[in-house]
Amino acid sequence: KKSEQELKDEEMELFTKYYMEWKGGKTSGNTSYTNIPRFYYRLPAEDEVLLQKLREESRAVFLQRKSRELLDNEELQNLWFLLDKHQTSPMIGEEAMINYENFLKVGEKAGPKCKQFFTAKIFAKLLHNDPYGRISIMQFFNYVMRKG
Repeated sequence: KKSEQELKDEEMELFTKYYMEWKGGKTSGNTSYTNIPRFYYRLPAEDEVLLQKLREESRAVFLQRKSRELLDNEELQNLWFLLDKHQTSPMIGEEAMINYENFLKVGEKAGPKCKQFFTAKIFAKLLHNDPYGRISIMQFFNYVMRKG
């Protein structure tokens, strides 16, 4: 007895064969569609215990890897300390600011997990009409906490 997928594959094969015969047997020469990788895999059924376990395990490994990339509490405290230490005066009200030069210095000292946040693109994204070309330390720290 054939599975539903095997029947569909066989049907597609026959359809393609008869269609090509009907068209005169000419192929377009472009067979790139045969090289497209499969991007959807159905969820395993209840009775497919091994596939269920494999899916659970791979998800757990993925989540563990992602959690190792996150900054822990100590790293966040260190980042805040470095940002505060390298702030650029003058303050705007109660808001501590940092310029790009000091931003890069903090990026060098903050450690490998933080490196991804110390880019020109992120600095420019957080830059708002400061006459001295600085960003808010608090806004940057909040950005890191949301994204990291």
